[in-house]
Amino acid sequence: MKTNTAINIIMADDHEIFRDGFAVMFRRSTDIKLIAEARNGRQLVTLVEKHNPDIVLTDIKMPDMDGVEATRIITNKFPQVGIIALSMFDDDNLIIDMLDAGAKGYLLKNAHKKEIIEAIRTVNRNDPYYCNHTSAKLAALIATSRFNPNKPVDKIAFNEKELEVMRFICKQFSTKEISEAMHLSGRTIEGYREKILEKTLARNTAGIVVYAIQHGIFKP
Repeated sequence: MKTNTAINIIMADDHEIFRDGFAVMFRRSTDIKLIAEARNGRQLVTLVEKHNPDIVLTDIKMPDMDGVEATRIITNKFPQVGIIALSMFDDDNLIIDMLDAGAKGYLLKNAHKKEIIEAIRTVNRNDPYYCNHTSAKLAALIATSRFNPNKPVDKIAFNEKELEVMRFICKQFSTKEISEAMHLSGRTIEGYREKILEKTLARNTAGIVVYAIQHGIFKP
């Protein structure tokens, strides 16, 4: 992560209309600056070498050189650059390939502006980011892949209620369903959820699921 006021971004996608949409969004941001755009992975690598950005947003499927190969090259040459993969709903295995190649997180292409900004800021702090709509299947793939973004930390103590809530979250239970199963109020369950997010340093439910699987709290 750099200490510049603005987070400098390069994005790569072979669809101009998609790049244009992101460009408009970033122009309205006060702390994120789009400094270059690439149409394929090869051009992306060249632009990263030239501009040394803080963050790269890249599509996975591109002509000439795909996002996986570009990510592998950039990670080897410029490990300080944070890479976020842009994916479609059916790209689970490709997302794993991107994370294994060095990406710090991923977003769905139709993610809300607020989530895109949050992901960029999170990865710029050198923390991983998982899309809010991560499926249980993908969370399990992430947790059991070679990609392990968790920094070494002291063993975290969870009480029995927190562990129970975590396991329900991993099973994709809603707050209401957890509340009914545990005979506790929805507000109490939300309190446990917030405590779990705080302890695991997760950004969302997907992060909780990945943490729980990686630390043996839940087995998919």
